[in-house]
Amino acid sequence: MLGGHVEQCDDCGATRIAYNSCRNRHCPKCQGAARAQWLAERQAELLPVPYFHVVFTMPASAAEIAFQNKAVIYAILFRCATETLTTIAADPKHLGAQLGVTAVLHTWGQTLQHHPHLHCVVPGGGPSPDGIRWVACRPGFFLPVRVLSQLFRRLFLQELQAAFVAGQLGFFGDLARLADPAAFTQRLDQLRRTDWVVYAKPPFGGPEQVLAYLGRYTHRVAIANSRLISLADGKVSFSWKDYRQNRKAKVMTLDADEFMRRFLLHTLPDGFHRIRHYGFLANGGRNDKIVLCRQLLDVRNAPADQEAGGDPLVKCEIPVRPHCGGTMRRIDVVPQACARDHPFRCDTS
Repeated sequence: MLGGHVEQCDDCGATRIAYNSCRNRHCPKCQGAARAQWLAERQAELLPVPYFHVVFTMPASAAEIAFQNKAVIYAILFRCATETLTTIAADPKHLGAQLGVTAVLHTWGQTLQHHPHLHCVVPGGGPSPDGIRWVACRPGFFLPVRVLSQLFRRLFLQELQAAFVAGQLGFFGDLARLADPAAFTQRLDQLRRTDWVVYAKPPFGGPEQVLAYLGRYTHRVAIANSRLISLADGKVSFSWKDYRQNRKAKVMTLDADEFMRRFLLHTLPDGFHRIRHYGFLANGGRNDKIVLCRQLLDVRNAPADQEAGGDPLVKCEIPVRPHCGGTMRRIDVVPQACARDHPFRCDTS
């Protein structure tokens, strides 16, 4: 419907359609340029220290409230998770440093069900409170997850209670009963007795792994095209990993309507930012703080070609046909008005 162009391999002569971008941030195909630009900006901020990956999740009884109040609860998730990290890290008993945090919201699991959680990528250390030295975490260990979990639960439930009192939450369908203050208080009591899962994955192997991770997960919603297997007889099949069986690879087949319903569970509220930066990586004064961190680490500023996005990890790719390695050249245009009838129109299968 939006038109596009036809590419032909200059080696084997094969042709393919490349359709114009819909520019929707939920589209799995239309975020390539945004991803490359974002990664180029992050490249210049990487520090020569270990990076840790911390994930904050909420129980199912809180996630169902989040589904009906996405903008409010997702914002609470960001605030409470990052406040938990910065508070515990500032405590001299644990680290005694200012942190920098890049937080990315995910709302899906492998089978596309609603599962809101926050991925945080954090350098393993930070400037001391007085800003005169770099404080590094212990090798291979960041912060105690039990302490993080307890503080995260307390902060989240405090903000959830405040949002309810302020009339910011709506309840519908099976949750309509929670509009009653007594029922909502009972739900909070239940959540206080529930363990909230916070886990820290092993540190990344190096800056390249940090960029590789961010590139896979920051500009994608719900499912990558590579996981789609087939569309046949009104059913969609896609691959998924069963983490309860040691990441065993499986195939799930859903009716097309159910597949679309699950995908649309993860559309974000208008204007909501699912990637945010905190601490010394916060947008205000970030460049100056990165310079300070490099000075404390006695590292020169990033080379000019990295700052300009010239690193091969993040530059735009030249279209290449995987079967023969030939370069795809543009040979024709598919106008919007006749996209349906173009002789090179792709087979929808």
